[in-house]
Amino acid sequence: MIFSEDDVERYARHLVLSEVGGPGQQALRRARVLIVGVGGVGAPAALYLAAAGVGTLGLIDDDAVALSNLQRQVLFATADIGRGKVEAAAGRLTALNPGVAVEAFPERLTPANAAARIAAFDIVLDGTDDFAARHAVNAACVAAGRPLVSGALGRWDGQVGVFSGRPCYQCLVPEAPPDAETCARVGVVGALAGVIGSMAALETIKLIVGAGEPLRGRLLLYDGLAGSARTVRVAADPQCPVCGG
Repeated sequence: MIFSEDDVERYARHLVLSEVGGPGQQALRRARVLIVGVGGVGAPAALYLAAAGVGTLGLIDDDAVALSNLQRQVLFATADIGRGKVEAAAGRLTALNPGVAVEAFPERLTPANAAARIAAFDIVLDGTDDFAARHAVNAACVAAGRPLVSGALGRWDGQVGVFSGRPCYQCLVPEAPPDAETCARVGVVGALAGVIGSMAALETIKLIVGAGEPLRGRLLLYDGLAGSARTVRVAADPQCPVCGG
């Protein structure tokens, strides 16, 4: 895989990193990443993955851009209001990096379509705020043997984790909490979406290039008000219906 002169200039800061270099940039170009939910987490993550040179980005979301999204979903502009999110995102990402192929799926990910969509990609980044969708993504990732990068946020707090085999996301959240909170219900500071989305993109890049220690089986908890973060281990549930023995 040969880099053009433009590629060398575009990815110059990657190419001088010993953990990335030419081989890592080639791995990024070959990679296929599916982003489930082009919202608070998925929107900034998509920008950084496109900028990094991920070869193919899949976007799955059945929502349209609303005015209330623009406070945190910096992938979109005021002129995009009313457009489908994946359509608007595809145009923006291609403008940012024409070398990235975008596959847009204007639909909701469900147990019925999750297996087919996820099997076509190498890594899945989930930024949805719906636990049914998160569980469907997780089950399909475990079945297909695909790493799952999960990001979530609310109010001033966020979390990022990587699930690859056991433990899986359902070990962490066995079932949807009865009083599940969403950003629409409890609010969220816009800049937090950029923090968590960028962290999710970073973990995805680490998985692709083989750099450092991805958060496999760990959860990074970020407290925006305190300006602090801590990492905790996620225990595998031996009775987990998805990954348990």
